[in-house]
Amino acid sequence: MRRSDSAAAATPDTTVHLLRHGEVFNPDGILYGRRDGFHLSDRGVAMAERAAKALQDRDIVHLVSSPLERAQETAAPLAVAKGLTPVLDDRVIESWNDFEGMSFKGPTTVLTNPRIWPKLWNPRRPSWGEPFTEITTRMLEAIGSAREAAAGHEAVIVSHQLPIWTVRLFIEGRSYLHDPRSRQCTLCSLTSLHFVGEELTQVSYSEPAIDLIPVADRDDPFSAGGQTD
Repeated sequence: MRRSDSAAAATPDTTVHLLRHGEVFNPDGILYGRRDGFHLSDRGVAMAERAAKALQDRDIVHLVSSPLERAQETAAPLAVAKGLTPVLDDRVIESWNDFEGMSFKGPTTVLTNPRIWPKLWNPRRPSWGEPFTEITTRMLEAIGSAREAAAGHEAVIVSHQLPIWTVRLFIEGRSYLHDPRSRQCTLCSLTSLHFVGEELTQVSYSEPAIDLIPVADRDDPFSAGGQTD
């Protein structure tokens, strides 16, 4: 699935929105990855409610969520607003990596620990976690399923920053090699994929909760705006 310009003039008939979850309560700065027990903060709940408000008047007929708590909690307000039961889908879960449980705060962090440096040899794969190609494959499958389920309407998939950004890089024909600070995928942002039939014709992006993210944190990959989720 790549974006096509051949049908760009046609009106999209199906849209799949990729919604990143809200802020997580993580005072110890843990790289939580797929770990259980990490829930939305109070601000994260407000972000989820803001996203639901932004989508409440849309023609949403299908709602999918990563099985992780923070994603399900982000989906909850939209589920109530639209009267939908979220479908849990492992294909949109956070990517796995070798740093889960480590901290990005304090004097000894992931990047200052010599024991993990050998894992950083190949950022194009990446060598420290789930390959970008595998993330892309599972996300594309989930997007295709959501598009079919919502044919002629709209669907929402609640996922995580890296899976959303990785599949967007593929769709737009860009390199997987990137600076995490450059990801256009803030908390509770919407990456919207517009289809004409089975053909993806447009990608749009919006940030309904951006004003809830402190300005100083918006471009920091290890902060509220760029939590390594």
